Amino acid sequence: MGTDHLGKGQLPGQACLLLYDGECRFCVSIKGRLSQLGIGRAGSGVRFIPYQSEEAKIALGRDYRPGRPDRAFLVQPSGGILQGLDAFLPLVHHLPGGKSLLWWLRFHFVRRLVDWSYRMLARHRYRLFGESKFPVDKTDGS
Repeated sequence: MGTDHLGKGQLPGQACLLLYDGECRFCVSIKGRLSQLGIGRAGSGVRFIPYQSEEAKIALGRDYRPGRPDRAFLVQPSGGILQGLDAFLPLVHHLPGGKSLLWWLRFHFVRRLVDWSYRMLARHRYRLFGESKFPVDKTDGS
C-alpha cells in the first residue's frame, strides 16, 4: 500500500494498525490471506495486531474491552478508529475485485446487506470456524 490511502493528519511511513481477533480461526486466516496479498508487510502502511495483545490495548485506549472483540478495528495514525466493516474498506481497493466491491457499496441497500453480513459473520465466527489452533504471539505485530 502506498501513501494514497493516508487520511488527513497522517504522515507517510506511519502505519495503520488493523486489530484482529487472534484467537479466531477465521480472523487469523483472513489476516494470512491479506498478508499473502502484501497487506501488512513492511512498507504497506498497515500492521496487523492481535486484539489480545498489550499493543492493541494501548492503541484502543478507553475503547478497549477485555475478552473477545465483536469486530475488527483499524487505528489510524491520526488517532481515528474505524470499526467493523469500515475497518476493512481502506484495504479493499488492493484486493482482487476490490474496486468493483467499492463501486457496489455506493448503493445503500448493498452497503446495508454487506454490513449485516459482516455483523452476522462476526457474531457467529467461533461457531462457524472455531478457535485458532495456534495461539497468536501476543507481542507479534505481523
